[in-house]
Amino acid sequence: MVASPIASVRRWMLAWARPRNPEPLPARFDRRRVYVLPTRFGLFYGVLLAAMLLGALNYNNNPALLLGLLLAGAGLASLIAAQLQLSGLEITAVDAEPVSAGRPMTVRVHARASTDRARRGLGVAWGHGAPEADAARLSLAASHGEADLPLPTSHRGWLDLPRLQVWTTRPLGLARAWAYAWPENPVLVYPRPEVSGPPLPAGRGDQVQARLHPSGDELHHLRNYRPGDSRRAIAWKPSARRDTLLVREYEQPQGADVVLDWRELRGLPHEDRIARLARWVDEAERDGRRYRLWLPGVPVLGPDHGPAHRHGCLRALALMPHG
Repeated sequence: MVASPIASVRRWMLAWARPRNPEPLPARFDRRRVYVLPTRFGLFYGVLLAAMLLGALNYNNNPALLLGLLLAGAGLASLIAAQLQLSGLEITAVDAEPVSAGRPMTVRVHARASTDRARRGLGVAWGHGAPEADAARLSLAASHGEADLPLPTSHRGWLDLPRLQVWTTRPLGLARAWAYAWPENPVLVYPRPEVSGPPLPAGRGDQVQARLHPSGDELHHLRNYRPGDSRRAIAWKPSARRDTLLVREYEQPQGADVVLDWRELRGLPHEDRIARLARWVDEAERDGRRYRLWLPGVPVLGPDHGPAHRHGCLRALALMPHG
């Protein structure tokens, strides 16, 4: 497929734009990194102004000539003002919470600038020429600000961030000023969990904990009815004696530790093993179970539970070599 001339020009501009390679943060925009070009409205303004000046010269109309020169001066001043909106701005950090592959990731862009001038109407987007609808607004209150940008994900592991563009059309909309930052630090993408499959493996260990479960084995206590409870769990005779609906709650013994073992999934393809273990990690975390993860070439993780342990397990799964 032949690329359009506009796409070719954009690729050429990106190849020569600063920075040409990923860079450490913070990244400061100086005058050499800020680019300024007229907008469509600015081009129309320039054509209209040129016609006005030619007419004034042709008819020797001094007031019209003076007005044209004043408007031309205002246009040139707007170019400088647009460049000053970005000059001195710093992108200090870029971070994101990991998500499962296939879900959009929210990337937070942190920026700061000196308080010597007001900076308004700043937009942040990925790449070059992104529509304004896809951009996030960067508001600098008290010289600091941040913007949230969605970033699509498709594969597990480290994801290199694309080039980041900060732009503005202030103050008059006659010119668009923009600059690029290219963070070198990648972000982590968790593996895509299996949609459905076998339940969580039974727990192992000497300690046994009792977990309340509506379909357990031993009656634990009676409690008041809550919307959504099954009618089969209602204790009708005690409810009639107390004149209120009561529900039986049971307990089901479970092993203290759930062992999620890579070796026990030998019959599955490599990526399917990772997807199943990722689903089991989420299920164990949701149920409040302690779990241990065994992976080849990685120290055994756990037994434990909680956000830090979940992150460690999913990170290890995300960074597994591709089979």
